[in-house]
Amino acid sequence: MKILILTGKFGMGHYSASQSLRLQLLGAFPSAQVEVVDLPAYAIPDASEAIYKAFSLLVTKGSGLYNIYYKATENTTLKARPLLDDLFQDKLGQLLWEERPDAVIATHPFCARLVADYKEEVSSDLPLVTCITDLSSHSEWLNDATDCYLVGSRDIRERLIAKGVEPARILVTGIPVKPQFKRGSEQIRRGRGHQERHLLIMGGGLGLLPKKDRFYEALNAMPDVHTTIITGGNQKLYQRLHGRYEHIEVVGFTDRVYDYMAQADLMLSKPGGITLFETIFSELPILAWEPFLQQERENARFLIRHQIGRIAPKEPDACLEAICRLLTDDIALARMGKNMRRLKCQLEAQSLERLMAALTVGVRKEAL
Repeated sequence: MKILILTGKFGMGHYSASQSLRLQLLGAFPSAQVEVVDLPAYAIPDASEAIYKAFSLLVTKGSGLYNIYYKATENTTLKARPLLDDLFQDKLGQLLWEERPDAVIATHPFCARLVADYKEEVSSDLPLVTCITDLSSHSEWLNDATDCYLVGSRDIRERLIAKGVEPARILVTGIPVKPQFKRGSEQIRRGRGHQERHLLIMGGGLGLLPKKDRFYEALNAMPDVHTTIITGGNQKLYQRLHGRYEHIEVVGFTDRVYDYMAQADLMLSKPGGITLFETIFSELPILAWEPFLQQERENARFLIRHQIGRIAPKEPDACLEAICRLLTDDIALARMGKNMRRLKCQLEAQSLERLMAALTVGVRKEAL
């Protein structure tokens, strides 16, 4: 069976989820062929990087306008044609003809919409699975031609049902993360009895982290606290901080985030969907920076509602106080870890097997 996963690098979360889902599928079904394609890069290779940079600028500098649009379209049933729709439809048709997949999985709403429109235009029975990579039920993810949805939680499942999606078409899988994050809690090395505490700070794919020196000076001065900062793509911050503080380890890009999470007692980060589920599977309590994007605000509400973390104030001194308060609160940390284990138990353990069985049946029907 051949599966094509379509995504886009609008932020790294969608692409990361695609790669993680590919590994999960190959782990469960070694004979399957699973390929990840960055659809904008395939369709317009000379312009995709400019598009991604423009999107990053929009969400960092124009988040207010982005949030207004996002909220205004959250429950709409009207579907505006995507930008450059004809070009992307032509390129999508070319890609599907070249690859001849048995099924398509979309991890970005733009890709899901394009495939759904393609199916309706050519009357195709090609199975389309949409993997929602935030804790969101936004209408941008929903299309009549979608055969199955993979969602992060039971909450999202209920919200999709309320919007008219058939319950049988929704699988509660969690947001895909690398298999290494799913090591059992007995393999996680953290223990609450040790004196030194480990704080992990991440800024996401763009490395969005505090700029002021006094924040890092105060972190370095915290007694019995070792801090690891993963700067990601923020090379300037890496060069500025690396080797500067005795009690702060600075790491640039790494594909072994799961090892750093396994050693930490608390993580400070923005509440992206992928990051949130990496912490859930690692049973690592999270202190989330107050979010500015609407999707991340929904993720933040989720972590508060399920008591797996807290929100950190934007102001540096108040943020430092929140770090110190939670990092030394063994009872709160233990309770958050327990709630994360409960959330993991709600995920459908056989969801990928159910998905593959349904896709296989669909392929067999097409062959008859």
